[in-house]
Amino acid sequence: MTDRDLLDRLREGDHDAFDAIFRAHYPPLVALAERMLRQRAIAEEIVQDVMLELWKRRATLSFDVSLRAYLFQATRNRVLNHFRHEKVERVGQSFAAVETQVEPRPHALLTEEEIDVALREAVTTLPDRCREVFELSRVQGLRYAEIAAVMGISVKTVEAQMGKALRMLRERLAPWLPDEGG
Repeated sequence: MTDRDLLDRLREGDHDAFDAIFRAHYPPLVALAERMLRQRAIAEEIVQDVMLELWKRRATLSFDVSLRAYLFQATRNRVLNHFRHEKVERVGQSFAAVETQVEPRPHALLTEEEIDVALREAVTTLPDRCREVFELSRVQGLRYAEIAAVMGISVKTVEAQMGKALRMLRERLAPWLPDEGG
């Protein structure tokens, strides 16, 4: 039975079609999520959420790509959302830690905040693909080969995008970087 047939049956609420889709796609989706996250349990939760969402939206499903491509993209997006959520939590924790410091040095905190704001702004100005490569590498700690697999691009493209990101960030953050000539 083809994915198209399974999707047609799924739209009609056929539990067997959903079961067949789940069994066929769950293992490779978990493998993708686990490569990105390096945490099996969270990868499984994310894929289960993707599958649950597929079932919830079964009546209105419409996409131009294959079912496999749709599920891989949905999983990738959920993982990236998970990373964003973790980042927000870390930023919140770091702000809470700064507030609980005993007698902070105002000048040091101001400089640190200025650099942090400048870095966040500089990262947001990067082109989308460039920013995604940078964040997967520097924030999430993925290797270039893993980034290439997640994004569906070559390792050379990852290297080029990372080089571009670092050049752009170096230019934007020049006022906060030490002089290299001294």
